[in-house]
Order: sequence, then structure tokens, then C-alpha cells
Amino acid sequence: MFFIDKIKAKAKTSKKVIVLPESEDMRTLEAADAVLKEGIADLVLLGKEEKILADAKKGGFNVTGAKIIDPEKSDRLDDYVASLVELRKSKGMTEEEARKILTTSNTYFGVMMIKMKDADGLVSGACHSTADTLRPSLQILKTKPGTKLVSSFFIIEVPNCDMGEKGTFVFSDCGLNQNPNAEELAAIAKSSAESFRTLVEAEPRVAMLSYSTMGSAKHDDVTKVQEATKIAKEENPELALDGELQLDAALVASVGEFKAPGSKVAGHANTLIFPNLDAGNIGYKLVQRLAKAEAYGPLTQGIAGPVNDLSRGCSASDIVGVVAITAVQAQI
Repeated sequence: MFFIDKIKAKAKTSKKVIVLPESEDMRTLEAADAVLKEGIADLVLLGKEEKILADAKKGGFNVTGAKIIDPEKSDRLDDYVASLVELRKSKGMTEEEARKILTTSNTYFGVMMIKMKDADGLVSGACHSTADTLRPSLQILKTKPGTKLVSSFFIIEVPNCDMGEKGTFVFSDCGLNQNPNAEELAAIAKSSAESFRTLVEAEPRVAMLSYSTMGSAKHDDVTKVQEATKIAKEENPELALDGELQLDAALVASVGEFKAPGSKVAGHANTLIFPNLDAGNIGYKLVQRLAKAEAYGPLTQGIAGPVNDLSRGCSASDIVGVVAITAVQAQI
């Protein structure tokens, strides 16, 4: 069974309410049709009901099983306004401003639904930037307790691959933090291990990646990864984590044994922590294109509520997959 099939099956065991704020996008409506047909999650579509139903009919999609909410007409709007004012009062938020934000931005309204326990997760980004998706999440939900920063990751599934966890990996951070310092890299490693355990349902083996293996090169960039490894090990002694490791030493058993003898991670890693965004973004795209891997993401970790960003080039099928992942994250 493929990774996404396992995720969909798990999502169905305890259905969650997922908000799709981008009802104006036909890919969202197509994805909603598929999610409802497969029984992956209960959906909330935000927008004008008449337009949503008309657009869906035009595209040949059936979204009548979704709950459609027009933020301007919602009977929860006053409660959401009061809550947003309270949350942002230190920033000078007024009732008038809060009402305007919640009735003009479906993403803000959807995130407030999670905050107020009216929904379990949100998927956006098909036609909005990452900043438009994450800004309301950080302002309203904030970071998860015990988490130092929000980061992103991809689930990578490589066909016909015996590395990682039967070809499945977490790659992080590939979409958010440009040049994390040692403390931030350690935090990304911890969050990524938790994401791997939750979604892949296997024990993470975390490799802190570099162009150096165990001191084979000297540079400030290498030192950063060495320090991050030390911090991550001290803060998570139970975690199988090692570094710094070159990619081949992390994945290939014979290379790992030669370059990092005695390491429990070298040659067997399934969770790859890249030293910066350049390396992470290039790395995941190389594997996706050259190895014809499935790449699910960018997914977010560290927010106090499941909110996931989509690529603006995503397909309806991609949205379905991310909805399923978000629903599983919400089960924890």
C-alpha cells in the first residue's frame, strides 16, 4: 500500500473537520468532491454558497456534502471578532479591524474556526502565498507548546527504493526557514522526527546533513550542523539522531559504515535535515523529478493546530493528499 493510501485509511478511522478557504479555485472544488466521495474528512468550504454551488456544478463536481459558510453571515462571527480582538489587543486590534479581517480573509476566518474548536485543520495555498496562509496561523494559533519555531517538511515517497522507510522519507526544512542557526536546526530535527512518527508510523532515524561527515571538512557551515547535532542529542536523548553526515553516508549502508563507523543512523536514515533552505529545496526537487518520487508538501510543523500550505502549482489530487495528511495530524 502506498503512503498516501495508508494516510487516507487512517484519516477515515476518526474523521476530522477540515476547512478549505479557497472555494473560488476550481481545484479546491474538485478536491472537495473527491474527499467527500472517499470519506476522508468532513469539509467546510468558505465563501458565498450560491457561487460555490454554481461553480461546482459548472465543473461537474458535487460538494453538497460539505458545510458551506459565508463569513459575513456566520452566526459565530461576533464570537470570532471578540476572540481576535482579545488575542491581538497588544497589537492594537480594534473590533472594527477584526471584523474587517474576518469577513474579507477566508484564511483568517478558517484559522479562527480552529482556535474556537469549530474545525480541526485547514488547507490553503492553492491561490495564496505561504505568507497569506501562515501569518494568520502564527497570529491566532501561535506555536505548539514545547516547540521553538514553525518549520516545513515534505513526505517523499520514492518508488522501488529500499532506503529510508521502504522508500519513504521526511525532508526538512525545504520551504520555510532560509538559514536556520544551530538551535533552530535542532528544533527542526525534533519536529521532523515527531512528524515522521505520526505520519509514517515508524521510528525516525534522523540525519543532520552536510557536505562533511564527522569532521571530514572544516567550515562555519559544518560547525553549525555539528552544534545542531549536539543540541538535538542533548535535548532528545531517546532519539536516533546523528551528524554531521553527507547524504550518501546517511542513506547507503556500506558508505555509512565506512565514513561513520558505529553510528546507528548512518546508512539507515529516514528523516533528513538539510542545513539551509537552498539545500532542502534543491534536494527535494531533484528526488521528485529524477527519481519520479511523490512529494507531499510543503507541510507545516510547530503550529498549535494543523494548518498546511499548498504549492500554487498544485493539482486537485495534491489537495486531496494534503487534506488527508492534515486530518491525520488532527487526530493526535
